[in-house]
Amino acid sequence: MSLIKQLWIAIAVVTLLALGGSLVVSTLNARQYLEQQLNIKNSDNATVMSLAVSFLLYNNSDHEKAKTASTDDDLKGIVNTMLSSQFDTGYYRQIRLVAPDDAVIADFHFDKPIENVPAWFVKLASIKEHPGVAHVQNGWHQFGMLTVESHTSYVYEALWSNTLKLLWWFLVTAIIAGLLGNILLSRITAPLRTLVKHAQAIGERRFITSPEPRTTELKVVVRAMNALSERVRQMLAEEAQRLENLRRQIHEDAVTGLLERRQFLNAFSSQLAAPEAPAQGALLILRIGKLAELNRDLGRIATDKLLNMLAQALGSEPNSGSIGGRLNGSDLALLAPSAAGLEFSSWVTSVAERIYAVADEQANPGMLALSIAAVSYSRNDVVATILSRLDTVLAQAELEGNRGLKIEEHHDDAIPVHTQEQWRTILTTALAKNTFQTSLCPVRSMQGALIHSEEVIDLPADGTLFKVGDFLPWAARFGLVGRMDYAAVLAALSHIDSGRESVAITISAQTLQDGQFVTELITLLRANPNQVEHLWMEVPEEEAIRNPAAFRAFCLAVKPFASKLGIKHAGPHFSALGDLHDLGLDYLKVDTSLLRDIDQNEGNQSFVRGLVMLAHTLGFLVIAEGIDRLEQQSILADLGFDGLAGPLAS
Repeated sequence: MSLIKQLWIAIAVVTLLALGGSLVVSTLNARQYLEQQLNIKNSDNATVMSLAVSFLLYNNSDHEKAKTASTDDDLKGIVNTMLSSQFDTGYYRQIRLVAPDDAVIADFHFDKPIENVPAWFVKLASIKEHPGVAHVQNGWHQFGMLTVESHTSYVYEALWSNTLKLLWWFLVTAIIAGLLGNILLSRITAPLRTLVKHAQAIGERRFITSPEPRTTELKVVVRAMNALSERVRQMLAEEAQRLENLRRQIHEDAVTGLLERRQFLNAFSSQLAAPEAPAQGALLILRIGKLAELNRDLGRIATDKLLNMLAQALGSEPNSGSIGGRLNGSDLALLAPSAAGLEFSSWVTSVAERIYAVADEQANPGMLALSIAAVSYSRNDVVATILSRLDTVLAQAELEGNRGLKIEEHHDDAIPVHTQEQWRTILTTALAKNTFQTSLCPVRSMQGALIHSEEVIDLPADGTLFKVGDFLPWAARFGLVGRMDYAAVLAALSHIDSGRESVAITISAQTLQDGQFVTELITLLRANPNQVEHLWMEVPEEEAIRNPAAFRAFCLAVKPFASKLGIKHAGPHFSALGDLHDLGLDYLKVDTSLLRDIDQNEGNQSFVRGLVMLAHTLGFLVIAEGIDRLEQQSILADLGFDGLAGPLAS
C-alpha cells in the first residue's frame, strides 16, 4: 500500500473518530438535557394538577357539614372529570390519583407508539423517566396522591431529529474537510511524489536530479539522491570521455582525424553487409602528390595543418552519413553510402570544389598536386573489387596533371532502375495493399537462447525483391517512412500475437520527428498490452545523434510501456549520445565495424571491452552485430557480450 493511501486512511480514521465522538457526546448531552426537562415537566405538571384539584375540592366542599358518602362520590366524580380532561390533551402517558387508603380514585393510562424513530435508536437512547408526584388536599385533609407521567415519544422524536441534524452537519463538515485536506495534502505530498519519481527513475537506471523540497526530512533524502545521481553522471561522463579518447587513439589518424585504414575498411565492409544500407553508394579518394617534397618545403607542422584542413573539407557534409578515412600517408578516402545514382556526378564535383578551395588558400597551386577519383558501387560488390576499380580510375586522374579528376559510374544490372514517380507508385501501392514481406532473423544469447528476432522488411515489386536499403531513401524523400514504420509495428505485433516471441523493429530518424506517428504508436501500444512487453524498438546510433531532442522525446514517451528500447549500430559515436542514463534504455547492439576480425585486432578489443563495461554499468544488455565466425563468438564472450546477431545466430 502506498504512503499516500496510508496517510488518507489515517486521516479518515482520525476524522471519523473525531466526528463520531462528537456525535455521540452531543447525542448523550441532548438526551440528558431532554430527560431532565421531561422529569421537571412531570413534577411541574403533577404540582399544578394537584393544586387545581385541591382548589376544586375546596370550592365544592361543605365545611359546615359533616362529609357524607354521597358527597365524597360527587367530589371523586368531579376530580375524575377534571383529570380526564387533562389526560385527553394527549401529552400524558398516565395520570393516577390514589386515596390515602390505597383506593384508586382515578387512573388514566395510554401507551402512545413511538413513530418515525428506529427501534435501535430507542434502545440505545433509553430515557429514564421519573413520574411527577404531588399531594391533593381537601382542606386540611389529604385527599390522595397524584402521579403524572408524560409521553416519552415526543422526547425520542426530538432527540432523533436533533441527532439527524447533527449527523448531516458532520457529513457536510467532513466533505468540506476532505476537499480542503485533499488540496492541502496534495501540496504537502508534492515533494514526496517527486521523491517517488526520483526513486523510480534510479530503479530504471535513469539518474536524474530533483529540486530540493522545503520539508526538512525530505530535503535530506532528495539531496542525498541528487548527490548519488551527480556522482554517477560524473563517473559515466569520465568513462565515456576515456572511451572516446581510446577510440580516437585506436581508430582515427592523429593528423587528419579520419579513420585509419583498417577501421575504414571495416566500416566499408559493414555498409555492404547491412540490409538497410542503400543499394548503391560512392567511394572517393584524394591523393596528395609529392607529399615528401611538400613536407620538406612547408615543414611538418604546416604540412600536417594542410592535411587536416583537406580532411575537414573532404568530410564536411553534415547529416550525410559519409565516412572519411586515411588509407595511407597521401591517400584520403570518403565513403558516401547514399551518393550514387543521379546525384553521383554532382556530389563528386561539390567535394572536389571544396578540396580545391582549401588547397588554393593554404598552398601555391603549382606545388600541390591533387588527384581525385570516384567510383560508384552496388551492395553486391566486394570491397577488394571496388578498391581495384578505384585504383585504376585514380591512375587515370594522376595522368591529367595537378588537378586530375576522374569518375566511373557502375550500375548493378541485378537492381532495376526506376524513376521517382515509379518509386512513388510502388511505395504508395505497397502501403495501401500491405504487400511488404517480413522475415525474422534470430538474436541469441551467448548460450544459444533466443533473445528476440529482428524484423526484416522486403518489398516485392516488378518481379524483384527489394531490400529495405533499396526503397527506404525513396520513402524518406516522399515522407512515407512514418507509415512504413507503423506498418512494421503492426507486423511485429502480429508476429508476437501468433508466436509469443519477442520481435525487434527499427525506428527511422524521420519517424522520430513525426509527432503524429508517435501519438499513433502510443495509442497502438496502449491497445495491445499483452504484446507490448515482447516488442523491442531500436534506433540507429547515427540517427539518435543527428536528432537528440527527438530521440529523447521518443524514449520518454514510450518508456512508460513495457516494451524494450535500444540503440543499434552503436559504438563509433557512442560518447556523442550524451546522458544515456537519463533515457531508460534497455540494450545496445554494437556495430559490426568494431567487431569484424576482432579476434585479430587487439586495439578494437580494448575499446569494445570498455564499451561493454560502460553499457553494463548503465544496466544495458549488450549484443554484437554481424557475427559470422566462431572465433569471433569466443572472444566476444570473454569481452562480456550478452548476445549476438548475424549469420552465426541463425
